[in-house]
Amino acid sequence: MISIFLAVSTSFAVAVTMTPALIRWLQRNAYGQQIRDDGPIEHPHVAKVGTPTMGGFAIMAGVVAGYLVPHVRTDHVSFSNSGLAIVGLILACGLVGWVDDWLGIKHKRNLGLRKRGKLIGQLAIGTGFALLTIHALPHSTRLSFTRDLDVDLGPWLWGGLAVFLILSATNALNLTDGLDGLAAGSSAFTFAVYAIVAFWQFRHFEVYAIPTAHALDLAMVAAAMVGACAGFLWWNAAPARIFMGDTGSMALGGGIAGLALLTRTQLLLPILGFLYVMETMSVVLQAISFRGFGRRIFRMSPIHHHFEVKGWPETTVTIRFWLLSAAFTAMALGFFYGDFIRLGVGE
Repeated sequence: MISIFLAVSTSFAVAVTMTPALIRWLQRNAYGQQIRDDGPIEHPHVAKVGTPTMGGFAIMAGVVAGYLVPHVRTDHVSFSNSGLAIVGLILACGLVGWVDDWLGIKHKRNLGLRKRGKLIGQLAIGTGFALLTIHALPHSTRLSFTRDLDVDLGPWLWGGLAVFLILSATNALNLTDGLDGLAAGSSAFTFAVYAIVAFWQFRHFEVYAIPTAHALDLAMVAAAMVGACAGFLWWNAAPARIFMGDTGSMALGGGIAGLALLTRTQLLLPILGFLYVMETMSVVLQAISFRGFGRRIFRMSPIHHHFEVKGWPETTVTIRFWLLSAAFTAMALGFFYGDFIRLGVGE
């Protein structure tokens, strides 16, 4: 437990102290947020043009520091291929997001990478992570909820599922990152649950069959993500002094998907990440309704903008969505623990 707290506190300290320096550097170089020229005139974020973006670098720095320090300062925590793979996935997704942010700033429009370019990058990372997991990491090709089910997908179908989850999570977090503090705050809840889940799997190898060194290392990564999100939120809360940009949102999405895969809780992810599913489905349903029937379901999508356009203050939307996220992450943790209790381990 000491190592978990050390990971959280270190990542928080790095993110919260690094972000002001990052803000000043971004301001000096005029690396500010752009908006789409074709957006609706009632868009509530026009006033935020020019706010420094690419703040995801502070999150990634916090994660790396929070992951490394417990390994250096304590003897009972060792590096594992699983932990290193998740950190690599986070950084790789963040890199694709940075390219998108950089191109958007360079061309002075919030367009960045073309959809095809971003998709190619995501597919390459997802495929690489899936292959690495299958060939070099402890894994199970069974479909899983709170633990493995009796449905073996085999390496090909499991690899396809891994790529799908990585693409879905990175894009979902990108859509959720539309209000000050929304993505960072909700992600802190999500990663906190993953830290608990992975630590529980470390303590109960006989149930989950994940090597203890790997489970503990996954808990370190998740704990480091909690601290990094909280540290960045200090400066990203409304009124935000910096945005995480695609650099941050894609890094968060990659971390969430990777932890779902390696903790073998893939089917639990839609409950744990219900907010991200809701945001994504609002965009999908809006597109289907408008293109198919010429009518909009929401005043604006993703759904957080719908409530803003209706007149809710931004902080009200953010806090209520945080509460929604907290409720569903608690529900997911309840399912996980309830399944453990049902097994009657230790009775």
